[in-house]
Amino acid sequence: MIAYIIRRMLYAIPILIGVNVLTFVLFFVVNTPDDMARMHLGMKHVTPEAVEKWKEERGYNKPLLINSDETGTAVLSNTIFYEKSVGLFAFRFGRSDEGRDIAYDISQRMWPSLAIALPVFLVGLLTNISISMLLAFFRATYIDITGVITGVVLMSISSLFYIISGQYLISKLWHLVPISGFDIGTNAIKFLILPVIIGVIGGIGSGTRWYRTIFLEEINKDYVRTARAKGLSELRVLFRHVLKNAMIPILTGVVVVIPLLFMGSLITESFFGIPGLGSYTIDAIQKQDFAIVRAMVFLGTVLYIIGLILTDISYTLVDPRIRLE
Repeated sequence: MIAYIIRRMLYAIPILIGVNVLTFVLFFVVNTPDDMARMHLGMKHVTPEAVEKWKEERGYNKPLLINSDETGTAVLSNTIFYEKSVGLFAFRFGRSDEGRDIAYDISQRMWPSLAIALPVFLVGLLTNISISMLLAFFRATYIDITGVITGVVLMSISSLFYIISGQYLISKLWHLVPISGFDIGTNAIKFLILPVIIGVIGGIGSGTRWYRTIFLEEINKDYVRTARAKGLSELRVLFRHVLKNAMIPILTGVVVVIPLLFMGSLITESFFGIPGLGSYTIDAIQKQDFAIVRAMVFLGTVLYIIGLILTDISYTLVDPRIRLE
């Protein structure tokens, strides 16, 4: 088991290196530090002195890969690549182009993101699986057909429609919860109710259809027919056998998502004014703060790889055949 985990972790190293190098090329070769300086200072009437000053303040005035003016290890360490990209492997995110500590901002903003993402994930997962099992139990009936049609309709509606409609009805017309904003402690609950409800409703269509397909595939297998032939009730077959054997495809979609919960929702946080990592990334893109964008891209890659490793580990827990292999 330990050897299996180590092997999966070693597979992640080339991926991280590749993403890091690709990000560096996009941000410093395709889009040069001179281009970044002009975008921040204004494309028109920017003097070369102002560009050089902006680059010097942020450490962008150094060579990209090799510093021929230095000796020893400083030839490689006193470069943009080492200071801006290599440091990411040690989670040294540095400072934003505006001078803020990126690591501190991430540590503060991850909690509002989790406050929304965790309830949406848990409630949505329970809701989707429950509805899917209901449709599978009443398969090929009007309940199943109505559920499938409703799921397709919900999938076809943009998430922006749910957000705008929810804000208009629940907040503006009925005045049940604030339309946007955030607070700390228990006061944050009233700001989280509407985003969580909208997040759950927005995912019911796709989630229900996905889990329904998994359950129906399991229901048609031989072991289910054998269980029925032994006289087990349909409910017992569904919960004791079908749900258990459907855990691997369910885990595939569930465990991968867990680390990405830290990253927040870009659209939801922006519309509801939640100071999480999603709105943090959107604000950085709008302000063209490339230091923050680079850090968030790398962090997202790390979290996604962790999700894949957790998925592989969870497979070994629910399927003994994988553990034996």
